[in-house]
Amino acid sequence: MTMHKIFLTAALLAVFSCAENKKEITINQSSATADTIKNTASNDISEEQQLKDLNSKILTILKDGNYAELSRYIHPADGIRFSMYAFVDPTVDKHFSRKEFEKYIDADVKFTWGNRDGSGEPLILSLRDYLKQWAAAKDYGKGEYYFNEFKGKGNSINNLKKVYPDDAFTENYLSGTEEYGGMDWNSLRMVFRKDNGRYYLVAIVNDRWTV
Repeated sequence: MTMHKIFLTAALLAVFSCAENKKEITINQSSATADTIKNTASNDISEEQQLKDLNSKILTILKDGNYAELSRYIHPADGIRFSMYAFVDPTVDKHFSRKEFEKYIDADVKFTWGNRDGSGEPLILSLRDYLKQWAAAKDYGKGEYYFNEFKGKGNSINNLKKVYPDDAFTENYLSGTEEYGGMDWNSLRMVFRKDNGRYYLVAIVNDRWTV
């Protein structure tokens, strides 16, 4: 092989090597970019999608009457609070730890949950009956879903964001009927708190038109 051919072969090998390296770098950069976009998109929808799924699961539990199953979603340390109306009142609303919820969900013990709007009569029910007859008395799975947004707006003070400033919430809204001018709307709100990367239920708040 002549010296000219040797130089020519070496030059061609160098060109091919450079092209392959450039191709590999381009592929790696494309993969990295794709992974970045995928991870960014995942982070953007993570909280909203997780809570939408949790909201749906809990609505199914309530509709099916599997109330004992609800304890799995209650915050293990902070427990859960139930509010009859939009105004969250820690001095009146009933609060249960997860263990207390499990203890009373099938018990006949009755609690005073608050006073009915209009009549002022106290609502006295067992925990199970409260969930059945008040908190989930409507089929909220057929309602409109909202994330960190209030749809139902009545004349009750809504202080949810003040009581739970750092927590996310969902709302399930059932619009009212023409017969009552839309004033018979109902909303079920769930407040979720993040702990060690997982979301737990810390409150169920009902809302409706009040006088």
